[in-house]
Amino acid sequence: MLNLVSKKMFTFAMVGILSVGVLAGCGNNQNQGGQSNTNNATSNPTSNASGGSTTNNTELSGTVSASGSTALQPLVAKAAQDFMAKHPKVTVNVTGGGSGTGVKNVADGVSDIGNSDVEADAKYKDMLSDNVVAIAPFALIVNKDVGVDNLTKAQAADIFMGKITNWKDVGGQDLKITVVHRPDSSGSRKLVKQIVLDNQEFTKEGVTQDSSKTVAEAVGTTAGSIGYVDIPYIKGNDKIKALKLDGNEYSADNIKAGKYPLYGIEHMYTKKDNNNPAVKAFIEFIMSSEFLNKPEVVDLGFLPADLLKK
Repeated sequence: MLNLVSKKMFTFAMVGILSVGVLAGCGNNQNQGGQSNTNNATSNPTSNASGGSTTNNTELSGTVSASGSTALQPLVAKAAQDFMAKHPKVTVNVTGGGSGTGVKNVADGVSDIGNSDVEADAKYKDMLSDNVVAIAPFALIVNKDVGVDNLTKAQAADIFMGKITNWKDVGGQDLKITVVHRPDSSGSRKLVKQIVLDNQEFTKEGVTQDSSKTVAEAVGTTAGSIGYVDIPYIKGNDKIKALKLDGNEYSADNIKAGKYPLYGIEHMYTKKDNNNPAVKAFIEFIMSSEFLNKPEVVDLGFLPADLLKK
């Protein structure tokens, strides 16, 4: 009897040991299979149907701020509108203030992009990257009552320096000349000073306006006045007239042929260490044929940045 009990107990013990071994083996197989599946799941997202990384396809988001040139502002504002429609998680804020202000804002970290009609001062060159985005034709504009359609460069310089003060002295009406200026921070002012005045000083007489838009408005409502703006601010304003310069009107052909000298090379400056992908994408967009060839963009009057390349 004792031998029979011992044999049964031995049999139960062996069954228990074998059961534990089978369960452990099943558990190990399941863990190995789970580990393999996890590895596959981790590696699969690094590639997609096009062979690229899902990280690279992350939708753009964030904020881009651009300030500075009011001459360039219509182009940048239109680009901002179209870019935000294409990338709804990005907000692009565009303000004026003048070219000098825009460049300083970037250097000081106030803005991501500084729009400028002229090259930045040498003191900023080491910290800023320059993106040339367009050519902007400028024009001398007058109130329609002055009776003049053309000025020589010398006549224009004498008017802006205060040496000629009546339109009758250049073939116009017997009417006092009022000069409408831009502030010292304006790239438009620097451009006219360089090209028309040969870097001589403007007269201190006259009035000063803070933007290209308000210059056009002031010239249109002030008898005998003269100022300077880029082309978008002339269109649609029937109270002002763009003057020919030395007999040549502004046009892409005249600029390319060297007959019309009054134009700006338009810059969008960023800090060299700016790593905001939305900023880079926005500047690439404004320079793209997708944007520049839109009819409403062409109508603004800006010209391609490579127009003057041989």
